[in-house]
Amino acid sequence: MSDLIISLEKVSLNYNNEINSGIRDIDLSIRKGEFVSIVGESGSGKSTLLKIIYGLLSPDRGEVYFKGLHLEGPSEKLIPGHESMKMLSQDFNLNLYARVYENIESMLSNDDLSGKKQRATDMMKLLGIEHLAQKKIVELSGGEQQRVALARAVITKPEVLLLDEPFSQLDAMLKTQFRKDLKHLCKNLGITIILVSHDSVDGLTLADRMIILKGGQIIESGRPEDIYVNPSHAYTTKLLGNAFTLSAEEARLLGIKSRMNTVMIYPEWVQLTSGWTGKKYLVREVFFKGFYEDVLLERKNIQLIAINYKPGIYHKGDQVQVRILRYLEFE
Repeated sequence: MSDLIISLEKVSLNYNNEINSGIRDIDLSIRKGEFVSIVGESGSGKSTLLKIIYGLLSPDRGEVYFKGLHLEGPSEKLIPGHESMKMLSQDFNLNLYARVYENIESMLSNDDLSGKKQRATDMMKLLGIEHLAQKKIVELSGGEQQRVALARAVITKPEVLLLDEPFSQLDAMLKTQFRKDLKHLCKNLGITIILVSHDSVDGLTLADRMIILKGGQIIESGRPEDIYVNPSHAYTTKLLGNAFTLSAEEARLLGIKSRMNTVMIYPEWVQLTSGWTGKKYLVREVFFKGFYEDVLLERKNIQLIAINYKPGIYHKGDQVQVRILRYLEFE
């Protein structure tokens, strides 16, 4: 028996008859228990795709299937959205003046009151929020509220959890904790998770498979590490690693012989070296990042960034030797 849970075949949806709006010709298959991230810049069609998968929007063309059966859209159901899925968006939809355990328990029926209470307790323990059980939502921080919202979403044991930009309102520390929570849920509950984000870090750190969306179309799909190191499109390198873009002529001036029109270089592929390379660069700026620095370099009016893991060595105005360890070429 196939473990395929969601599939899209040639799915398109345009807004206001604009060619570059919505999504176009999406073919996508997602398997049970898979953690998939859909990454793209604002306006790439990420949220539209997620809403179609959930059943909140109907495509103009193509078919959406859940476990091989047609997935009904809003025109076919009184209450849009598939009953085996839950969506967690930036709006947590919590009862602010009810207690944490009440918000979570309210998602379950009253058929088994003792079982209901136990399930809520187990879910709070799983997400590390049992100490907040008696607090009202209004008394919680944004990160704590998001974990309550996550508990509400998964306590009914959905087969698929959909996340629309779930980290947008969280600071760096809370993002790390929430990413850990999602990994924990995927592993322990076997839930299929589909995450939409404009932040490439979310996809790189969490997903089993990353999908790159541009202009409403899928341009790449695969393991995050494979897409990062060997992307098929120059756009992907900019999205995932803030790569520098060089023309073939600029690359030649830096000693790179390219057969293609565009050369992309990730900062970690630019090595600052004490050895003689014959390629001196001027340090334009040094940006302290804690345990490392971004060093902005310039040679022949062409700029690159190198990562320095020993802060304090380089200063603005220094002349440094550089070795480019690797680069990518694109037409």
